[in-house]
Amino acid sequence: MRRIRIEKVVVNCSVGKSGAPLERAEKILEMLTGQKPSIRKAKKTIRGFGIHRGEPIAVMTTLRRGKAREFLQKAFAAVGYRVREENFDQYGNLAFGIKEHLDIPGTKYNPDLGVIGMDIIIHVSRAGRRVVLRRRARSKIGKKHLVTKEESMKFFQEEFGVKIVS
Repeated sequence: MRRIRIEKVVVNCSVGKSGAPLERAEKILEMLTGQKPSIRKAKKTIRGFGIHRGEPIAVMTTLRRGKAREFLQKAFAAVGYRVREENFDQYGNLAFGIKEHLDIPGTKYNPDLGVIGMDIIIHVSRAGRRVVLRRRARSKIGKKHLVTKEESMKFFQEEFGVKIVS
């Protein structure tokens, strides 16, 4: 019951423009994760960047269970199994970025697709988290049962051999 587990891994590629670059990012993300990514639209217009509200500007996908662990092994290898302490939030969730998708082991360069970077967000929790999220008979979780930053860092060190850098 107290064991920490990986709830989900979100992989996000923000291209900043629609059209061909977004389609290339979608193909790369599908190739890396093995599932079809969803397209994300701009929430508001930013004239300086040339982005309009409702325009598709990013692709993302959510990985769970086995696919998440498999992808994390590759993602940690891409950053050299080193993560900064500031990348953890107070609830133990971890977020880091990869500058080029070519850093991920087993990925080959395709001149038709180019090179993209991505953000990886890892959400961790303990069993019983559903009582907070469900709609019916919602309840609270005590502070002792919440995952802390220190517990999460220890979990990633033991499970994936990640080195925490301050």
